Amino acid sequence: MARIVGVHGVGKQRLGSNTLLKDWEPALADGLERADGPRLEAGDLRIAFYGDLFRPPGQTLSVGDPLFTADDVDEGFETELLMEWWSACAVKDPAVPPPGGDTLARSPRAVQTAVRVLQNSRFFADVSLRALVFDLKQVRRYLTDPEIRAAARERVEGAIGPDTRVVIAHSLGSVVAYEALCARTDHQVRALVTLGSPLGMRMVFERLQPEPGAWPGGSPDAPQWSNIVDEGDVVAAVQDLSLYFGTGVAGRAVHNGSHAHDATLYLTAKETGQAVMEGLA
Repeated sequence: MARIVGVHGVGKQRLGSNTLLKDWEPALADGLERADGPRLEAGDLRIAFYGDLFRPPGQTLSVGDPLFTADDVDEGFETELLMEWWSACAVKDPAVPPPGGDTLARSPRAVQTAVRVLQNSRFFADVSLRALVFDLKQVRRYLTDPEIRAAARERVEGAIGPDTRVVIAHSLGSVVAYEALCARTDHQVRALVTLGSPLGMRMVFERLQPEPGAWPGGSPDAPQWSNIVDEGDVVAAVQDLSLYFGTGVAGRAVHNGSHAHDATLYLTAKETGQAVMEGLA
């Protein structure tokens, strides 16, 4: 089994563990090199892949993901999360106006406005409308669909073997990894490294299973948790996770440039390499 298990985020439904490994492996090797850490050997890293759980079934003459528009953003969870993203964007991007009083009603017009504002923001500029809505739906489905949640967690738990010492989790994958590690008590993982994690966002935090308490970092049997975040990462709207999970969570800041949420940029950071190195030591 691999010493390091990686858990991907949203939007990977048409990829797989092998295709992601081609991106993650050299990026992590660079991060370790910058931290003067050990050389990453073949087989050290394994990707726990769950993206296919969200892949739509094939349809005649259908290409890619469904052609979602703003009209496909469902009321309730998806609209609330969209508004949280808008609020976070307004804090981090001076060009983004904050939601006004007329948008707080969560009306279809407010959704249209939110989508338009986000697509003109620095963070979501390269994200297509269909991908933005699809990502909303992936987060909602993981947190509200028991079958998908169980299947995704099973993939992560199954990838963690007796030799696994580090779990690196990006974006939504940090939620899956957190829940999987809480569910398993027989692992030998020494470090959880979260990248661009939404675990502190209200929509996510309130739905965690089991209900979160203080992370048991520091005890001999619990992994140390390093939360690595770019200041401009809207998905990681709450950057200091120790406020919600206790002082066992160590926060580390990085700078990923214009692609603040990119997994490979997080992996190449010296801070990520240091956190992984500590788990492997």
